[in-house]
Amino acid sequence: MYLLFIILLLSYLVGSVPTSIIVSRLVRGIDIRNYGSGNAGGTNVYRILGWKYGILVILLDALKGAVAVVFIARLYQGSVPFENATPFDDFTLIQILAGLTAVIGHVWTVFAGFKGGKGIATALGMLFTIITVDMIVAIVVFAIVVMITKYISLGSILGAISVPLVLIIRENIFHVDIPGYGIVLPFTIGISFLIIYTHRANVRRLLAGNENRINLFGKKSG
Repeated sequence: MYLLFIILLLSYLVGSVPTSIIVSRLVRGIDIRNYGSGNAGGTNVYRILGWKYGILVILLDALKGAVAVVFIARLYQGSVPFENATPFDDFTLIQILAGLTAVIGHVWTVFAGFKGGKGIATALGMLFTIITVDMIVAIVVFAIVVMITKYISLGSILGAISVPLVLIIRENIFHVDIPGYGIVLPFTIGISFLIIYTHRANVRRLLAGNENRINLFGKKSG
C-alpha cells in the first residue's frame, strides 16, 4: 500500500507541473492566468502566445499523462494490496490509477493554488497508451470539429464524448474484443464527465453564443 501511495503521489506531482505557466513566463514573462480566459491550459496559451507555443504546451501536458502510465506505474512490483475485481491485470490497473491521478493533478495543481488546466491533453496522453484506436478516432473528431467551428472547447468536449461512444460501437456493433471493456467503458465515461465539468464555463459561453473562436495558426479571432 505504501508503494502504491508513492506512485499515486508521484503521478499527481507530475500531472501538477504547470507547463502553461512555465512556458508563458519563459517566453513573455507573464502569468497566463492573467490573460485571455484565465485558464492555465494549452488552449489559452494558443490564443495568447500563438499556435507554436500552444501546441508545445498541449504536447507537454499530454506527456505528463503518458509518463504516469508508462514510467511511474512501472515502479510498482507484485500484486495490488486489495482485491482486484476488474478484468485488468494488476499492472494495468496501476497504470489506470496513475494516469487518472495525473489528470487530477493537472486540473487541481498543487503548484498553482489548485487551479490548473481542464485535463484534456493529460487525459489524452494517458488514454492513448491504453485505448489507442479509440483515442485516434477522438483526435480526428476533435480536429474536424475545430476546423469547422473554430471552437477548441467544443472540439474537446465532443472528442471526449466520442471515446466511450467509439468503445461501445466497436465492442457491440463490430464485435471487437476490447480487453477490459467492462471497466474501460465506465472509466472513460467518468473522464468524459470530468472534462465536461472542467469546460462548464465554455459550455455556458457556447450556449450564449459568445465563446471565443481561434485561427488555426494564429491567435484569437472574433
